[in-house]
Amino acid sequence: MTGQALKGLGGLAAAAVTAVGLAPAPADGASAAPASAHAFSFTSIDGAPLPLEQFAGKAVLVVNTASRCGFTPQYEGLQSLWEQYRERGLVVLGVPSNDFGGQEPGSEEQIKEFCTVNFSIDFPMTEKVRVTGGGAHPFYQWARDQVGFVGSPKWNFHKYLIGPDGALVDWFSSMTGPQSDRLVAAIEKALPPPTN
Repeated sequence: MTGQALKGLGGLAAAAVTAVGLAPAPADGASAAPASAHAFSFTSIDGAPLPLEQFAGKAVLVVNTASRCGFTPQYEGLQSLWEQYRERGLVVLGVPSNDFGGQEPGSEEQIKEFCTVNFSIDFPMTEKVRVTGGGAHPFYQWARDQVGFVGSPKWNFHKYLIGPDGALVDWFSSMTGPQSDRLVAAIEKALPPPTN
């Protein structure tokens, strides 16, 4: 087959996939994927709506968490970041997930109690969600599309840093602790400028 024939078949295949609804058809040549994390919403650990648009103008560190993980002590560092930077515009958002090793088996009430009693957590947390695979929360699907497989969660306490404009700034593996120089530098850079 010639290159032109293959090219034509590729276009036909793409049209067929779009026609049967397997792929979204972009409107006016624009991408169907949201451009900003602010387009997504979670449900809080208490059951209330938690739209990310409420954090517009702030940097948000989104962390998938678990109560029975070797990385669970990172809660302490996350709470410290929240206390240190919240007045400057950082939000730490904990996202409980049972995706890795079944290490977050409890209910939202049990998770909240664990975090409060053991780590005095008072930063916002979501209900328990999936963060991997086809059933992942839409925010996590969007983030995976932004950074590719290499930047998607491989274990608990994976971190995404969202800028004040809703853009995904960077990602950090579970091995990157909350007080690491790299993460702190990225937060400092992503924080909104001071208002004087």
